[in-house]
Amino acid sequence: MRHEQRIPTRTPESRAFAERVKVVMNLTAQLNALPFDDLDQRRSLLSRIFGGDLPGSLSILPPFFCDYGLGATFGERVFINQGCYFLDLGGITIGDRVLIGPRVTLSTAGHPIEPGERFDFITHAPIVIEDDVWIGAGATVTPGVTIGRGSVVGAGAVVAADVPPMCVVTGTSVVVRKELSAPA
Repeated sequence: MRHEQRIPTRTPESRAFAERVKVVMNLTAQLNALPFDDLDQRRSLLSRIFGGDLPGSLSILPPFFCDYGLGATFGERVFINQGCYFLDLGGITIGDRVLIGPRVTLSTAGHPIEPGERFDFITHAPIVIEDDVWIGAGATVTPGVTIGRGSVVGAGAVVAADVPPMCVVTGTSVVVRKELSAPA
């Protein structure tokens, strides 16, 4: 993945991340248990999840799931529909006037692809969603991706490469990119 960084497991840094995940999981559980029309409490919990003030024009419909919270930033007039997942350790930057459909996953974290390293590191890279983007229902955006201004990601798409500005992308595909070595 582009711009990949690694956090070694079993370190103070990885333990701090795990502790933050516990806090945010509890906050999102509280968020998702609220009555739908309790907008003040929803905004309060979202501010705690994301670690500060949020734009007044941001709309996030529950249920909503996040694992870290401190890595996401939002522009003005952002709409996030129900059932979305933000794994934001690597950073998620969302521009102005972005529409995110239901069940969209933005995942900035993972593990190394080599089997012998998978339990030794958490990998992460930022996702950037520029202004005026629309991401359709059930799409998945992987670590290190930038989606250019004005583009549309079709429903169900898996975005594993940058999307140029002002275009429409759709679909999923499986492409063998590399052969892995067998574990010892």
